[in-house]
Amino acid sequence: MTQMRWLELLSTVRIGSKKQSTELARSPFHKDYDRIIFSHSFRQLNRKTQVHPLTQHDGIHTRLTHSLEVSCIGRSLGMLAAEKIKDNLPAWISPADVGAIIQAACLAHDIGNPPFGHAGEYAIREWFDDASHTDFLNNLSPEQEADVRQFEGNAQGLRLLTKIDYHPNDGGMRLTYATLGAYLKYPWLSQTIDPTGNTPASRRPKFGCYQSEKEVLQEIAEHLGLIQLGDYHYCRHPLTYLLEAADDICYALIDLEDGISLNMLSYAEVEPVFLNLLGDYGIPEEINMPYTTWQQKIAALRGRVMKRLVEEVTTAFARHQQEILMGQLQGSLLGYCSADIEMGINRAKELARDKIFEHPQKAGLEIIAHQSLQTILDAFIPLTTPHKTLSFKEQRLMAILKRSGAYFANDHYANIMQVLDIVSKFSDHQAYNLAQELHGNKAGLL
Repeated sequence: MTQMRWLELLSTVRIGSKKQSTELARSPFHKDYDRIIFSHSFRQLNRKTQVHPLTQHDGIHTRLTHSLEVSCIGRSLGMLAAEKIKDNLPAWISPADVGAIIQAACLAHDIGNPPFGHAGEYAIREWFDDASHTDFLNNLSPEQEADVRQFEGNAQGLRLLTKIDYHPNDGGMRLTYATLGAYLKYPWLSQTIDPTGNTPASRRPKFGCYQSEKEVLQEIAEHLGLIQLGDYHYCRHPLTYLLEAADDICYALIDLEDGISLNMLSYAEVEPVFLNLLGDYGIPEEINMPYTTWQQKIAALRGRVMKRLVEEVTTAFARHQQEILMGQLQGSLLGYCSADIEMGINRAKELARDKIFEHPQKAGLEIIAHQSLQTILDAFIPLTTPHKTLSFKEQRLMAILKRSGAYFANDHYANIMQVLDIVSKFSDHQAYNLAQELHGNKAGLL
């Protein structure tokens, strides 16, 4: 039976690299981490929505702080998992190396997300769904149409990492194949859209690669020895399961703290969720100490819960290593932990969904976010039509795009993708301010 091999999966070779280089004390995977953290795309995550758009609260998570926290959890998962399977790993790979691969991949896991988080994704998808905009899809293949109508942050991230930042169309950040493999949560292309179907923008299947990067996907998969399941469709890199677990843990638990800060939840509602996940790790003494703030209590709880989850997830990874290497594991690693863990994580997600995601305050801001992106696309997408004669206003708009690096040619799909590259890099506040200016309002949100 076909099985992936760690020797290939942990490759230090860089995509697009012209030479191999080594450095004293710094591994290739640490270089990956550094290249991501110093990139412009990563810095832009600083004012991008994690859960709450356009927040003015200093303590609320953004995509940047979320990504940093996920990378910390991912590093712990990688190091401990490697310790548990070290007899199966190449002799030159240390647990710290595996931790660094997942740390780098986690750092980049949301790098392609547009402003306003998932609300931004849905806004872009719905703009192209609008019947009045079908003219912009006429010259696209069904596969290309599927890409733009199902705009996906994961696929946009692969495009940023391998084509846009640092070395345009020549390897991008030139990360190692191992890190890129771990990053790919969905190593397959978008599905063409059934013309008779009516799947809402928020429920379309996820994918990890656009048509424009399918050869890149193939190159990564073949270099790493990922098992092929279909045309441009591969099984996951084993370390991706640890990345996924790190992300799930952070957004399920840590994001609840933001709900308390914004008065959407009370500490009393959140505490039982953490207590139920402690298992045998015991209740921290801070819970019953006088004069302890809710921030101190939840930090103590979080620390112990995280320790247990890291232990449980890595044990599940080691136990199911063979299934993972054969591309046969179904679902996420959290589903293979103790039964109370999956139940606890699901309870946390339910609490967030009921009290945070449906909160009127959040809903109101998401309407503003949605309208902002629709306004921007109204202005820029018409400019992508090849050989278009531009009005005075359109010339001014084109000047904005050119300053951001756009260079339109005769390929309509490539032109649209360039606009989406620019728009997806905007922070929440950049997008809001630009939308205000397009409406004729100079003063936007600072």
